[in-house]
Amino acid sequence: MVFAQPQPAHSLGPISCLQRFQSTAAGDPTDVNRLEHLRNIGISAHIDSGKTTCTERILYYTGRIKEIHDVRGRDGVGAKMDSMDLEREKGITIQSAATYASWGDNNINIIDTPGHVDFTIEVERALRVLDGAVLILCSVSGVQSQTITVDRQMRRYNVPRISFINKMDRAGANPFRIVDQLRNKLKLTAAAVQIPIGAEDQFQGVVDLVRWKAYYNEGDSGENFVTKDIPEDLMPLATEKRMELIEQLANVDDEIADIYLMEEVPTTEQFMKAIRRATIDLKFTPVLMGSAFKNTAVQPLLDAVIDYLPNPMEVKNTALDIKDNEAPITLSPFSNQPFVGLAFKLEEGRYGQLTYVRIYQGTLKKGSFITNVKTGKKIKVPRLVRMHAADMEDVDELGAGEIGAVFGVDCASGDTFTDGTLQYSMSSMFVPEPVISLALSPKGKESPNFSKALNRFQKEDPTFRVHVDAESKETIISGMGELHLQIYVERMKREYNVECVTGKPQVAFRETITQPAKFNYTHKKQSGGAGQFGRVVGHIEPVVAGDDEDDLEDKNASQFENRVIGGNIPTNYIPACEKGFRDGLEKGPLIGHPVTGIRMVLEDGAAHAVDSSELAFRIATKNAFTEAFAKAKPTIMEPIMNVSISAPVEFQGAVIGGLNKRKGTVVDTEVQEDYFNVIADVPLNDMFGYSTELRSATQGKGEFSMEYKEHQAVQTFVQEQLIQDYKQKEAAKK
Repeated sequence: MVFAQPQPAHSLGPISCLQRFQSTAAGDPTDVNRLEHLRNIGISAHIDSGKTTCTERILYYTGRIKEIHDVRGRDGVGAKMDSMDLEREKGITIQSAATYASWGDNNINIIDTPGHVDFTIEVERALRVLDGAVLILCSVSGVQSQTITVDRQMRRYNVPRISFINKMDRAGANPFRIVDQLRNKLKLTAAAVQIPIGAEDQFQGVVDLVRWKAYYNEGDSGENFVTKDIPEDLMPLATEKRMELIEQLANVDDEIADIYLMEEVPTTEQFMKAIRRATIDLKFTPVLMGSAFKNTAVQPLLDAVIDYLPNPMEVKNTALDIKDNEAPITLSPFSNQPFVGLAFKLEEGRYGQLTYVRIYQGTLKKGSFITNVKTGKKIKVPRLVRMHAADMEDVDELGAGEIGAVFGVDCASGDTFTDGTLQYSMSSMFVPEPVISLALSPKGKESPNFSKALNRFQKEDPTFRVHVDAESKETIISGMGELHLQIYVERMKREYNVECVTGKPQVAFRETITQPAKFNYTHKKQSGGAGQFGRVVGHIEPVVAGDDEDDLEDKNASQFENRVIGGNIPTNYIPACEKGFRDGLEKGPLIGHPVTGIRMVLEDGAAHAVDSSELAFRIATKNAFTEAFAKAKPTIMEPIMNVSISAPVEFQGAVIGGLNKRKGTVVDTEVQEDYFNVIADVPLNDMFGYSTELRSATQGKGEFSMEYKEHQAVQTFVQEQLIQDYKQKEAAKK
């Protein structure tokens, strides 16, 4: 099961006072106090919703940076969290960046994640180690395709979230429509805890429905935070939305339900405790609003992070005890316990490998020895730092619940470290399969930097794969999208001085069957001395997906089943039969792409006392599979992408016409004032060069994002064309 559901990173359940008391009893009072004032949060959203801009303001108001800079780097400096030159040039986040800040007596570890689907692994591994998250939405676009992906990732790791509707200064801003989208599209129990004072270019501040006050930002950078009484003209809307908040909370919290039934209004303290309880129990998401770019209402967002998101003691983290047959163990979030930490992200820094570590239990000290559970290697921690984007600050030790980084430790992403006394392993994270490949070759003479760069990128990014094609001897790189691979090619040129030439993008086709077929194959070879003999009988059939719609592995994995009885095939040859089946899956007979979704059932066979061998049965099974495959109505599957496009209404006809031309199926369209959104399923093979076409069709005003949805059978004429092209290519090699 890919989705790590049997062993989630957090299994957040309601934490009773008794549990809380028992858990705090294990730590000393100073440590408990430190943990109560610690938050680990991620900032996630669709592309261009303002994540990095928001993080920039958070750093400014918490005093971590002295001045605010522009995300696109137009001021020559660029945002603090986008430290890579490429990020500043393109105005996008490519790598998630970690920092920490203080707000009042509280410390906050923050990870700013990319919004682009091509860098989805960055969001995945950040949410794997965080206790809470801020989901940012645009006040005009609302819930978009990548918002849905981020929501799925938050649910996968049981991460409580608060939602922040950003860009309230934009024309067409409508926060209450976005709250409805959170309820309808993401199926969340959500309610606004603020209402805006003015909107679009008149946006001035927010009314807090919990504290019943109005907040304004004054000063050049919004640093003066002013509290006033609620304006008279907003009283009816504020009262209405407060009632809506009480109703939504009453659905998920018993205490508020009692107050609601008695037709009373909760006190500020009752409100805050109920919102915190429901948010941590994953039953509710409070919705805040503001404009990070216009420096408005970011301070209340920081207050909400402290008020409503959990501290490390309120999150249940589970590890697997390797000594005890991988039994789940609940970790204790205190510094006086034996050390357990997870390496969740790697970077090649100026001083060697930089490994980001989340400490779940115990203390990590500079100069101490830690053990990599996977390899059993004992390693000394030479240098320990806290990250502040690209800057780092040396520290002597980090306690439980903290996020830091170590230098000079050789490990892979996802490795668990302990102090050597425990054999615990943290559960792994979900890594999506690549959907697109490119042939890559260095311009001119190949230098050692070419393979050095590829090795480093593979180690850092689990979704970036490299292999050498056995026949063409070309180096093939695979990833999550065109932009993903472009960025790596560009980084090779900048960071390693290796200019590369890329071939035409290759789509990750798959081959499968649509009906069962029997096989009865005998492999024999006699050439003097001991020969080869192996006979296999059985059938192949398509794998039927599980009931769970997320059960992608069931649908795509191929399975081998042994039903041979009576010893017709000696048991020591069965693994060789399975290897033969796996050999056949590697390269399909139709177009040479991998085969998926097939179950091979071995029912009978025969062996020879002298001539049978593992090799004979391996060859027999592979040939039997190829023979049966041809009889089982084989088909080619192609990746279908979920494409989300946003453009001005006047270009709607041109955009939908363009999608039809690319064999797209429109799933949903929505018009919002002068913009429209369309969601369509389009084959990836037909999406190449779409960005240029969309720009020219919409005068540069349209934007789109896409993510992998599933593999579907190609149309018959496409299949015939693909097979013909493959045969011509194979004939040309001979």
